[in-house]
Amino acid sequence: VLVHGAAGGIGTSTLRLAGPLGASRVIAVVSTEAKAEVARAAGATDTVLADGFRGAVAELTGGKGVDLILDPVGGDRFTDSLRSLAPGGKLLVVGFTGGEIPTVKVNRLLLNNIDVVGVGWGAWVMSHPGELQRQWDTLEQLLASGTVSAPQPEVFALEDAADALAALEHRTAAGKVVLRLRG
Repeated sequence: VLVHGAAGGIGTSTLRLAGPLGASRVIAVVSTEAKAEVARAAGATDTVLADGFRGAVAELTGGKGVDLILDPVGGDRFTDSLRSLAPGGKLLVVGFTGGEIPTVKVNRLLLNNIDVVGVGWGAWVMSHPGELQRQWDTLEQLLASGTVSAPQPEVFALEDAADALAALEHRTAAGKVVLRLRG
């Protein structure tokens, strides 16, 4: 599994769950060494810098590529993500924090029989009654057994909401960002 934006809220949650859910290797794509530490603490087995990640992934996998990519970033990483998939792999599109919404040249999908899947969790849960409870039940068991630890969010007081937004905008936040509404 390869995780873009691995030091963010979605990324760290994915890293925490990938191993316990069966991934044998979890590669985190980060922008700085400080974020690599965050990713390793969340469960990454390997970290690579965003600049040049494709070559680093090829080296780590012996040229095979990865089976699954979680991408909340999009933008200019997208095509190299497609090229980083193993034959039959899947790229999960979760968002576009990189700003630009990428396009898919479908011939790339044919070359290695790869899939690009949009992951709109809210819409999916609404059309699959009972799935939210099933997911929470699974997560609760993982937390209760100690297999997965609860994330420690970066908490900002409500009066510091501008700082919280700036941390997200400037990509300095690590993990989930939360506003505390009460004392």
